[in-house]
Amino acid sequence: MLQQQMPSLGRANAWLNSHPLSAAELRGKVVLIDFWTYTCINWRRTLPYVRAWADKYRASGLVVVGVHTPEFSFERDLDRVRRAADEQRVSYPIAVDSDYAIWRAFHNEYWPAVYLVDAQGHIRHQQFGEGEYLRSEQTVQQLLAEAGFSGFDRSPVSVAPDGAEAAADWNNLRSAETYLGRALGEHFSSRDPAALQLNQWTLVGDWTRTDEYALVNKGGGRVAHRFHARDVHLIMGGAARAQPVRVRVLIDGQPPHAAHGLDVDASGNGTVSGPRMYQLIRQTGPIADRLIEIEFLDPGAQVFDFTFG
Repeated sequence: MLQQQMPSLGRANAWLNSHPLSAAELRGKVVLIDFWTYTCINWRRTLPYVRAWADKYRASGLVVVGVHTPEFSFERDLDRVRRAADEQRVSYPIAVDSDYAIWRAFHNEYWPAVYLVDAQGHIRHQQFGEGEYLRSEQTVQQLLAEAGFSGFDRSPVSVAPDGAEAAADWNNLRSAETYLGRALGEHFSSRDPAALQLNQWTLVGDWTRTDEYALVNKGGGRVAHRFHARDVHLIMGGAARAQPVRVRVLIDGQPPHAAHGLDVDASGNGTVSGPRMYQLIRQTGPIADRLIEIEFLDPGAQVFDFTFG
């Protein structure tokens, strides 16, 4: 792929924060293409770096373009993408790629994925997934220098991410992304929650599973997962936009107290409204195998995907 001409962005469904950017307009600039989707925790943890690079090198010849290609069907909604971009402070140009046209043109397979393009329009570097931030920034600086741009600070950006953007606790992360829909769902068990083995999950109550998500039909339904990680996130939303769903989160049968995430309180209470990633647990003490149970007090929640950090 390296040295290949950058594919056109002309088949974007829409643009946010910018007019449509053509190849001719980008020629002579260094371009960073960042494939993202707004519920992806892996992308969320790279965002502080991409945001910092966009701010630091904009005046020196770098153009950052976020290509939003949806993983879940609800992420095709332009208003939701716009709202998520505002909430997550994505102020650089966004090519909305709801039909995967740009994704396919790049032969891309990952969220996140960064492609660095030189001033002649050739792809010179690619990074899939998290990490390698210094190498990517050094490549940005190299390509800017090759293009004749100078005067920028050569020291790497310094970021202090917090909340959902904080780096994962990789040393204690032993649970992988887990989908709840039929199409990609793995490690489902019919066991009682207390009998689950590490990385198994189950549903309790009245549920319907589609290819993409599990839908709770009656209040009192629960989803349980035995995990080993500092953080637990769950992508979910309400089937009816105007009907929020109350949830209660327990860890090893008890309220999370100090281990609660951003979207629940110390007693484990929270509300599911629009479809997005919800942070349920962030532990501060020693990490061990734990059982998380999410009880839905109202019907109508769609539950898509566990991620961990």
